[in-house]
Amino acid sequence: MALNVRAIFRPYLLKSLHGYTRRDLIADVTAGVTVGIVALPLAMAFAIASGVRPEVGLFTAIIAGFLISALGGSRVQIGGPTGAFVAIVYSIVVTHGLGNLLICTVMAGLMLIVMGLTRMGSMIRYIPYPITTGFTSGIAVLIFSTQIKDFFGLQVEKVPAEFVARLVALAENAATTHWPTVALAVISLAIIIAWPKQWGRIIPGSIVAMTAGTAAVIFLHLPVETIGSKFGGIPSGLPAFHAPQLAWTNIQHLFQPAITIALLAAIESLLSAVVADGMIGDRHDSNQELIAQGIANVVCPFFGGIPATGAIARTATNIRNGARTPIAGMTHALVLLVIMLVAAPLAKFVPLATLSAVLMIVAYNMGEWHELKRLAQWPRSDAGMLLAVMGLTVFVDLTVAVQLGMILAAVIFIKRVSDNTLVSRVDERTETEGLQHSIIGKDVPEEVLVYRLFGAFLFGATEKLEQAMREEEIMRPAGHKPRVLILRLRKIIAMDATGLHAMDRLLGHMRVQGMALVLSGLQAQPWQVLERSGFLERVGRENVCPNIDAALARARQILSERVRDTKPLQATIVS
Repeated sequence: MALNVRAIFRPYLLKSLHGYTRRDLIADVTAGVTVGIVALPLAMAFAIASGVRPEVGLFTAIIAGFLISALGGSRVQIGGPTGAFVAIVYSIVVTHGLGNLLICTVMAGLMLIVMGLTRMGSMIRYIPYPITTGFTSGIAVLIFSTQIKDFFGLQVEKVPAEFVARLVALAENAATTHWPTVALAVISLAIIIAWPKQWGRIIPGSIVAMTAGTAAVIFLHLPVETIGSKFGGIPSGLPAFHAPQLAWTNIQHLFQPAITIALLAAIESLLSAVVADGMIGDRHDSNQELIAQGIANVVCPFFGGIPATGAIARTATNIRNGARTPIAGMTHALVLLVIMLVAAPLAKFVPLATLSAVLMIVAYNMGEWHELKRLAQWPRSDAGMLLAVMGLTVFVDLTVAVQLGMILAAVIFIKRVSDNTLVSRVDERTETEGLQHSIIGKDVPEEVLVYRLFGAFLFGATEKLEQAMREEEIMRPAGHKPRVLILRLRKIIAMDATGLHAMDRLLGHMRVQGMALVLSGLQAQPWQVLERSGFLERVGRENVCPNIDAALARARQILSERVRDTKPLQATIVS
């Protein structure tokens, strides 16, 4: 079935232009200018931490920021390079090179577009909180470790990509600490921390620190490393269109990191959009947001950009400064472009120590450190999941952490479903239903067994039914053979193919035993599973019962027919 792209592709911008006023424009431009100033040091810092040139971060913030706002499904989302990508981008650059990073980003963008077109946006919300917390906290630790060199001015020829090897290399070169660099970094850090919050809404502390650090380099001639000394400055304009060179030998090795980028982009952008919804009382279109993120990540690499996604901190800043529509996000991108065109020559004086201080603050705010203090209060499985994902992110690889994190989440979910799916025998002593559904005081023949299933009858829980039937046969008194088994399924909310298979096995076992099987109170989803599989046709639709009273009446009818009929009783199923 063809996708109706026109029905799916609905940017929020088109909706927001209806009734757009001059007051809205002033509010959006004001917010966009402020966010653009906030994004300036972050874009360059994220790029440097990712192992690429600082202007690459600006290219990404300008192009991706404009496209995400113009095409996205959120009213106030701000897009651009973020700390979430630092670790994976740095690893790809070191392992595969910058050219392959661009290819990897395009692949991730295409995946995001497919996710949006197939309406998978809502599914991202079901990723467990311990996994996202483990990711972000692990990434924060990695960002800290990548900034130690520039913060202390260490002379390290090549910083390893692996966390442990990086710490070893930094420790071995600790004697090369450059104290003027440390002093500048500490002062920059203090400015950012101490800058009053009420002033920060107009002029962010990071901008003040960067301006002060740059002025100190220019006027005091501080002997510290700068963007100019390391990268030679930044260009005064966007790069020309350049298509990455594709080769299958490269692409086949980039699928895993591309999937990681796509998942991280989807998770962070939708989390950012949810936070924005809570702040403004709105509701975003998650699928449209994924499409916009995908388009931005496909386009950016053709201009030398790196992966981009929704940025929670910049989105919050946008909201706090009065943004009303996507025009604010588009303005933020244009402000960055103007700054780059006008002030590019001054960028060569920006000290790396100050940018490292900016990223130290970003990493601290990014880590969910308060949740680590509460781990003892969490269920052990959730605490273990968080620590495992965080540990894999830090010590192994972010790609592995994403994959194993999702597997852990699935396994824990399956176990919880299984633990909460109950199969128990029902009699007057164990009955827990209300009067309408209770068997207390009702005629239940001695040859009829009644069992209750509760929960989700999925592949992790079907073993419980078979185990209950085995135990029933073992515990059955000698000479006592039930003729009818009633399964009460009123509280079974879901059934899958494995549950269907278990029902088929049970039906076959009942036939061998010469027993009838009666199902009572089937809900809509299990009914559809049995209907589509032909299961109801195989056993006879006349045996479908809506409740326990009808099921008991059907059981008594089966028993009476058995008395009149000398032929072997065929197994019957009643739903």
